[in-house]
This record gives sequence, C-alpha cells and structure tokens, in this order.
Amino acid sequence: MVELVFLSKLVVTVCLVLVLSIIAEYIGPKAAGILAGYPLGAAIALFFIGLEIGPEFASKSAVYTRIGLVATQSFVYFYFKSSLIFDRWDVLISSMLAIIGYFVIIWMLHFVKVNKFLAILIPIGSIFLFVYLFREIKNVNIQNKIKLTHKVLLLRAILAAVIILVITGLAQFVGPTWAGLFSAFPITLFPLILIIHITYDRTHVHTIIKNFPLGLGSLISYSLAVSIVYPTYGIYMGTFIALTAATIYLIIYRIVAGQMKR
Repeated sequence: MVELVFLSKLVVTVCLVLVLSIIAEYIGPKAAGILAGYPLGAAIALFFIGLEIGPEFASKSAVYTRIGLVATQSFVYFYFKSSLIFDRWDVLISSMLAIIGYFVIIWMLHFVKVNKFLAILIPIGSIFLFVYLFREIKNVNIQNKIKLTHKVLLLRAILAAVIILVITGLAQFVGPTWAGLFSAFPITLFPLILIIHITYDRTHVHTIIKNFPLGLGSLISYSLAVSIVYPTYGIYMGTFIALTAATIYLIIYRIVAGQMKR
C-alpha cells in the first residue's frame, strides 16, 4: 500500500508539471499561469491526506487550504520581487526568499480563528489584492522553444515528488490546521517556475506569476467542495465533484474574459 501511494504521488505530480510546462512553452506562460491556479497540487495533497488519514481530516484541512492561498500568492510575490532585485543567483535567492516568505505567512495565518465566512472572504480578497499588485507585469510569450529532455523531466519529478511527500508526511503530525495550510504550497507551480526561469527568462516567469491569481478561483471552488462533500461522499466521488466545481469556474472565467475583450 505504501509503495502504491508513493508511486501514485510521483506519477501524477510528474504528469501535472509536464503538462503545465508544455502549455507554457507552446501555448503561452499566460495560459500556464491561469491553469496553475487549478487545484493541481492541493488536489493531490488533500486526496492523499484523505486516503492516508481520513476524509474528515481532509475536509477540515480544506478549510485552511483556502486561507493558505494568501501564503501561496505571497510565495509568488516574494519570488517576483526577489527576481527583480538580484541578477546573479536570482533563481536560488528568489526561491529561498519565496519559501521563507511562504512559511512566515502560514505561521501568521495559523493564529487566525477561521469561520466559514472568513474562509471564503479572505482568499477572495487576496486574489483581488495580488491581481492589483501584479497589474503592471507585461505578458510575454516564449519565442525560442527548446525540446524537453530527460534531465528536465527528472528535475521536475524530483522537485514535485519531494514537495508532495513532505506535505502529506507532515500532515500526520501537525493537525488539520497546519495540514490545510501546507496543502496550499504551490507544489506544481514551484517546479514549473524553476524550469521556465532556468531554461528561458524571468520575464516568462513573471507572466506566469501575473496570471496565477486569476486561476485561483478554481482552487477556492475545489477546496470549498472538498470541505462539504468529502465526509458524505468519500475521497473518490468527493474529488470528482470538487474537480467538476473547479472546472466550471475556469469555464465561466474563460467566457467572462472573452466577453470583456470584445
């Protein structure tokens, strides 16, 4: 059972990072940024938390996942600001400062006494805040694309697998509040940012960051659905219902965005 869970985490995470990378390179960083807000990492984390610990635990954790979106967006904000300041070792320094900033924010958030109203209001308010903070970033497409290599795929696999294993492993010891906050860590977005930054240019990473908050409504929809349906329908049917809710958000967003361009 343990080996099966490990293999499932590894395969699913690698596939998600690979798909986002292909989207960033061949469709555009803007699309990848929006889709990165889809509950890819959180869905994996909450699913395996529910599988290993129980659906009730995952349901309680999902409430704090929504609050954790403040830290998730803070992560990319710290990365963005750091990459503007540092020219040498910018990937390493930006990553370190973003991770430190993330854990500082979730440490502050775990003191917040959350109710159902705040669990929706806080993440929605944070999306508007970070959309405003990223408003001046220009959307830049990747022009000279490289071929995917085994080295790149291996790096993505290692990064994503380690992060998801750490999050679900810690969930057994820290309780549902911290588990929910940890599940908001950008486990697929982070390796995507690293790969694009190392391979291309920070402007392409900034495009991903700019559009990331716009897709987070799908994650809010997902975690809200998980907190409601996991205890009743279990993790398998509950995950399907939650992913459906997240997908509906993206469809609505696409329609509204298309209408606004006209």
